[in-house]
This record gives sequence, structure tokens and C-alpha cells, in this order.
Amino acid sequence: MTQLAAPKIPEGERVDFDDIHRKRMEKDLLELQTLIDVHFEQRKKEEEELIGLKARIESRRAERAEQQRVRAEKERDRQTRIAEERQRKEDEEAKKRADDEAKKKKVLSNMGAHFGGFLAKAEQRRGKRQTAREIKKKTLAERRKPLAIENLREDGLRAKEMWEWIYQLESEKFDLTEKMRRQKYEVSPSSEENLRKFSAKTVTFYLLFSVNRELKRQKT
Repeated sequence: MTQLAAPKIPEGERVDFDDIHRKRMEKDLLELQTLIDVHFEQRKKEEEELIGLKARIESRRAERAEQQRVRAEKERDRQTRIAEERQRKEDEEAKKRADDEAKKKKVLSNMGAHFGGFLAKAEQRRGKRQTAREIKKKTLAERRKPLAIENLREDGLRAKEMWEWIYQLESEKFDLTEKMRRQKYEVSPSSEENLRKFSAKTVTFYLLFSVNRELKRQKT
């Protein structure tokens, strides 16, 4: 800033105070104007700096917003991939469990069918055996006719022995018939008729042979 020198007063001349006051006012106004110019210049500079700062702030804010948007999008993609992978694994596990359950049910169903058939056959065999025993008991009971031999001597005792032997023979005949009947289920269907004929002939032959042999023994 330019310094103004005070005017010198010539010796012997009249002092003009108005001129001095005027010059002082001009000096003060010049200094004030200079201060105002400096102030406005500084203010303009500060405003420019403030505008630049605001621009940088907005730029950084936009940059951070973009970064956050990108991170959020990446996070959403990551979560989506995780959810899809989890769902895929759950679907695979559910399918595997369903397949295993279906296999178990199929195995159990087959086992149940086979076991049910086995039980049915076993029950059928047991029923046949029980029925056979009942038939045997009933048949022998009907065929067994006790003899009144209290008053008989030797002939009576021989008749009693003959009757007991016939009873035993009937029992053996029945057992043999039932055995032949059970065996026919173990042969092929083509030979079933032959086995039936052979079984009947075998039982008849065995019975006649045993009766004749016993009668010959009794006669001797």
C-alpha cells in the first residue's frame, strides 16, 4: 500500500486547513478503498476456495455413493449366489432323502410281500398239519371199535392183538398218505398226476401186503 506524505507548509505562507483536511480525507478514503479491494479480493478467493471445496465434497460424496452402490450390488449378488447354492444343496438333499425313502419303502414293501407270502404259506402249512392231525384223530377214533374180550381166552387175546395191529396199520396208512400228499407240492406239475396215482397204488399195495403178512403169521 502506498504511503502518502504529509504536505509541507511553506514558511511565510498562510496555512490552508481545508486543503489539509481534504487531503487527509482523500488519504483515508484511498486507504479504505484499498482495504475494501483487498477484502473483496480475499472474499472472492475464499468463495472460490469454498466453491472448490463444495465441488470436491460433492465429488467425494458421489464417489462414495457409487462405491457403496457397487459394494451393495456385489453383496446382493453374493447373497443371491449363497441363497441359490443353499437352495441347490437343499434340493439335492431333499431329492436324495426322497430317493432313499422310496428305496427303503420299496425294499420294505418287497420284504413285506415276501414275508407276508411266507407267513401265509407257513400258516397254510400249519393249518394243513393241524387239519391233518384232526382228521387223523377223528378217522382213527371212528375206526377204532373196542372189542368186548373180557370173557375170551386165547382166541380173544389174539383177536385183541389183531385189532391193535390193524389200528396201528391204519395210523401208518394215514401218515403215509399225508406224507405223499405233502410231497406232491414239491414236484413239478407234469408229474403230479402220476404221483397221485403212484401214491394211491403204493398205499393200497402196502396195506394189502401188511394185512396178508399178518394173517399168515396169525395162522401159524
